[in-house]
Amino acid sequence: MKRKLLALFAFAVLFLAVLFLAACSSQQSGDMEGMDHGNTKKEEGTKNKVNPEKVDGAQTVSSETLTGNEFTIVAKEGTHQLNDRVSVNALAFNRSVPGSQIRVKQGEKVKVNLKNELSEPVSIHWHGITVPNEMDGIPGVTQNAVQPGESFTYEFTPEDPGTYMYHTHQNAVEQMDKGLYGAIIVEPEEKTYDRDYTLMLDEWMSNPEEESAEMEGMEHNNMNNNEEAEGESNMDHSNMSSEAGNEEESKMEGMDQGGMGGMGHDMSAYDIFTINGKSGDSIEPLMVKEGEKVRLRLVNVGFMSHKIHLHGHKFKVAAIDGQELNEPQEIKDQVISIAPGERYDIEFTADNPGEWFIECHGDMEGTAGMKTLIKYEDTEGSTDTSNQEMQLPEFNYMNYGVFEDAEFTLEQDYDVEYTMDLNTKMDGEGQVFTINGKTFPETDNINVKEGDLVKVTLTNSSMMDDHPMHLHGHFFQVLSKNGKPVEGSSIIRDTINLKPGEEVVVAFKADNPGNWLFHCHDLHHATAGMVNMVKYDGFTPSFTPDPDAGNKPE
Repeated sequence: MKRKLLALFAFAVLFLAVLFLAACSSQQSGDMEGMDHGNTKKEEGTKNKVNPEKVDGAQTVSSETLTGNEFTIVAKEGTHQLNDRVSVNALAFNRSVPGSQIRVKQGEKVKVNLKNELSEPVSIHWHGITVPNEMDGIPGVTQNAVQPGESFTYEFTPEDPGTYMYHTHQNAVEQMDKGLYGAIIVEPEEKTYDRDYTLMLDEWMSNPEEESAEMEGMEHNNMNNNEEAEGESNMDHSNMSSEAGNEEESKMEGMDQGGMGGMGHDMSAYDIFTINGKSGDSIEPLMVKEGEKVRLRLVNVGFMSHKIHLHGHKFKVAAIDGQELNEPQEIKDQVISIAPGERYDIEFTADNPGEWFIECHGDMEGTAGMKTLIKYEDTEGSTDTSNQEMQLPEFNYMNYGVFEDAEFTLEQDYDVEYTMDLNTKMDGEGQVFTINGKTFPETDNINVKEGDLVKVTLTNSSMMDDHPMHLHGHFFQVLSKNGKPVEGSSIIRDTINLKPGEEVVVAFKADNPGNWLFHCHDLHHATAGMVNMVKYDGFTPSFTPDPDAGNKPE
């Protein structure tokens, strides 16, 4: 009886939402060739389940590590096995999801040849790396999208060591969601660790087609119905069921997760969480030897924040967004909350032999799959147990590490000051995500001159949604959060998450001429308007926009 009442209530809520928003989504599935590590083909922001024996495209392969100075990256379709029961259609770089890991040396020039073997345009954005503007990979802003069968060469010199990622920026709300991403590691001149692992975090749907059948006509966040409009794409981010066969209770639980966002998108349908494109027992353990210093590079390429807990060891947060922290101290049994687009490097000494989990904490259905073991080689020790629902304190970067003189302060004079109010509103087609009440491309630019010192105050006025804001082409220094200045190590970032009601003040120097996006890295929000640009006075792009290129910068 209780289950039936819940079902009736769920459908009543969804029916009212339809009357209010009246948005529809269409889903497509397709065969794909050549991928690895979790690429799934996702139409309208979803990923499609595949029956492996019926797919004509090639299966994915294990991702490789590329070293040197010149690389070829091929974008191609294929199928990928997420776990022992679910395969998905995917897009991939070099037939793997994540794509091939690229490792380069600090200060050495890099050349990357992108070949597009997809049936749609593509690009590569070098997330966090301060490349020249024409190498930033933003269709319609810094280049034209690379057409099917064509190539584009990216050349740049990474000056800052650290953990970064590369991903498509052409209709990225769909393409990146299908697996077009990888890690790029800029190695320092001297290493401080013996063993080094990269863990890319993402979310997938096991049954989006079934979700679509149940929820047809109930897509709450389909903002841009004109697929031909440059910089716009349809979105389906509000499938309500967590997994095929779930009862109506799961739909109501999904709405309680905060995913509705004031009739925004619901994330509960993402029921498979992955590390490096795999979930659960399919994730390879991380092997260590007693006495080694181990660095774990945690990279969030998904749409949701994930709280990561390392068991059995003290650890240090060595870097955020690739930038080293000053004299980080050891902590234990704290979760590191990593928002979309953010990267956290943690280091620990392998001094507790056995098998220990590193895992996501939370209570969503996919949470259980985002964990793997740290295993000691040739050493007996403790056997760990998972505790993914345990409530643990969250790491706070505002008072961590040791204070040092920083480039910027709250009190100094700035050439440009800009206030960025992040919010939502309803327009004629549904909910949109705004900066100072406007949606891209109508948002007001941050206009600067080369050499300007710029201070930006970001405020999240949304009722329900986090906004991880990412600035292209620059790092910024965090000055304060909710009125309190940073008290520990200087925090230099390119992406920062704001929860509802939070305010963050950041500063940067305008030292990289160009036109640069400043946008939310929950790409559903970006596609629905939460984008503006830092524009340098007198800068002229080196390319001519092609109206036939199908440029979609988000």
